[in-house]
Amino acid sequence: MISVLCVIVVTLAISYAVFNYYNVKAKTEGTKEMQEIAEAIRIGANAFIMHEYKILITISVLLALLLGIFISYSTGIAFAVGVVMSASAGWIGMKIATYSNVRVTNEARTTGRISKTVHVALKGASVMGLCVAAFAILGLIIVYALFNYQLEVLEMIENWAGFTFVPFIMTVSGYALGCSVVAMFDRVGGGIYTKAADMGADLVGKTEEDIPEDDPRNPATIADNVGDNVGDVAGLGSDLLESNVGAIVSAMLLGIYTFINVMINSGNVATGQLKMLCLYPVGIAALGLLSCIIGLFVVLNRPMSENPHKDLNKATFISATLTAILTAILTFFMFKNVDCTQFGFNLGAISAWVSALMGVVSGIAIGKISEYYTSYDYKPTKKIATASKEGAAITITEGIAVGMKSCLAPLFVLGVALLIAFLSAGMYGVAIAAVGMLSFVATTVSVDTYGPISDNSGGIAEMAHLDPKVRQITDKLDSVGNTTAAIGKGFAIGSAAFAALGLMVCYLYSYQPLGATLSLNLLNPLVLVGILIGGALPFYFSGMLIEAVSKAANGMVQEVRRQFREIVGLREGKAKPDYKRCIEISSSSAIKEMKSPALLAVFFPVISGFLFGPEFVAGILIGGIISAIMLAIFCGNAGGAWDNAKKFIEAGGVPGEGKGSEAHHASVVGDTVGDPLKDTDGPSLDILIKIMSTVSLITVCMFDRYNLLDFLINWLG
Repeated sequence: MISVLCVIVVTLAISYAVFNYYNVKAKTEGTKEMQEIAEAIRIGANAFIMHEYKILITISVLLALLLGIFISYSTGIAFAVGVVMSASAGWIGMKIATYSNVRVTNEARTTGRISKTVHVALKGASVMGLCVAAFAILGLIIVYALFNYQLEVLEMIENWAGFTFVPFIMTVSGYALGCSVVAMFDRVGGGIYTKAADMGADLVGKTEEDIPEDDPRNPATIADNVGDNVGDVAGLGSDLLESNVGAIVSAMLLGIYTFINVMINSGNVATGQLKMLCLYPVGIAALGLLSCIIGLFVVLNRPMSENPHKDLNKATFISATLTAILTAILTFFMFKNVDCTQFGFNLGAISAWVSALMGVVSGIAIGKISEYYTSYDYKPTKKIATASKEGAAITITEGIAVGMKSCLAPLFVLGVALLIAFLSAGMYGVAIAAVGMLSFVATTVSVDTYGPISDNSGGIAEMAHLDPKVRQITDKLDSVGNTTAAIGKGFAIGSAAFAALGLMVCYLYSYQPLGATLSLNLLNPLVLVGILIGGALPFYFSGMLIEAVSKAANGMVQEVRRQFREIVGLREGKAKPDYKRCIEISSSSAIKEMKSPALLAVFFPVISGFLFGPEFVAGILIGGIISAIMLAIFCGNAGGAWDNAKKFIEAGGVPGEGKGSEAHHASVVGDTVGDPLKDTDGPSLDILIKIMSTVSLITVCMFDRYNLLDFLINWLG
């Protein structure tokens, strides 16, 4: 039943995405100058993503072969499926974003209506959202269709003594790893690209030359607009697709371990209940996608208001509410005739649904908390804007304070949700909560992708010298987009935390004998040292990323300065800048600088396991996850608050201040400092903890057999 449901829902989602894709593309692009600018952005984005994917293919083939040789052939195949699904979603999203941006601008130009303009932006963004959710489930359908016989073999095993390797666990983990590798490339590479261009454009254009944002005289402005599509569209999509897959996979794996523990302890589980526990999270994801299709359809096929935030929130709440209702129905039919107490479900047949509901509620709550700390409708951001009158140092100090204080509430929400989910259905319930949080990911990604599309549309309006009223409309969309982006980043952090915790628990189950009590001795020095090093790792990873952005941005700054210095008439607008050169600098810098952080994330836990064993890696995962969650929240909210403080001043929110004032200059500095934090570092930390957990889970079967520490102890003893 679940398999049929998934096929139907995925088909509906892809069909609706295709319909929206061609519906948006059928709209006109506007003036000749608008078309030329849009084409330049499109070419730049395509060039980067194709160059990045060439490297990705080489690395993916190598990793697939290694997994196939050292783990199992099914793991290698599933890994390849994950790479294809995630890369496809990112590529399609970037394509529609580069087609939508100019059409949003033209809608603002021809209609002069916010409601009409936001309709085009959301319709284009929905293509990305629907593809992210649909491709995640489609890949799982393919993997399940190819290797479900491994589950059937599990059900027939009667004697679990000495049984330590579960092939299906490694197979679906391979699929999750494939999605993670693509997310690492898109998020890290795209993040470095977009911030190098953005900082180069801001530091020279706004601060030194005192020209407006997206001014066509700025040589980095096309590269900046390209970066929005590369980092905030393709990167975001692959990030949340990976979180979605990680959550579903961890729930499937914990379902398998729950079944195995019951088999070992009582041996009387009915045939078919293993598949039920495995497919239940997939069913939640499918019904969540169906809810998103309905939510987006309702909003896109009714007249929109002049308040974009209201319409975007409506899509989210419809999708989340429907998900909760449909999941309740699914849970009733799947568990009504099952003895749930044998699985450790404390609330009977509704146990798993309560866990899923905790995920839905906590996801929305974390998004609202992020909105409070980053939107200029609320006190924290307004305080930063007011502080900017005292200079850049105070602006940065206030932003750091806001970012740090913003860490407590989301962690409190996560903690409460995790505790209730655990009390309802054990560790299986915790994983189901992650699935619940990500079940309406199609709408979440759609609302988030709306932001960079709107941002691009404003850039095109400025570069094409359109009526200032057009820019006023796109700025209104962009200001809402800044808030939705902050909400999306908060949601991504929360979902990554849940997914990584679920995968880490799967790791702990995997390295202990099947049926053993899950425990980790904190008095073990290997575990303690692992926690310390794991806690430091996100900071080192962040330092590498910020340094990479700094290097890339420095090259961009030098190039923009050179062009203003050497191109006669550029300042006066009588000569055109060399946009292509800036795009080349961002592309080459991003590809070059992303390699070290990516290699660190993939190979650090593997090398640690082969050197010091599974307990040490368990400590690394615990320390790394805790540290990365808080650091990511700090980066996302501080950066978002600095950005919107600048927007608040530009909108006249601080009396006596505005564009070009000293307070505005200070806010630009704050925004520039926050850019790599919120758009490169914070999102990449999500990937770090998920990819480390997945890699550790796949390779743990070898850590006990092959690690240097045990070899030395045995040799010396």
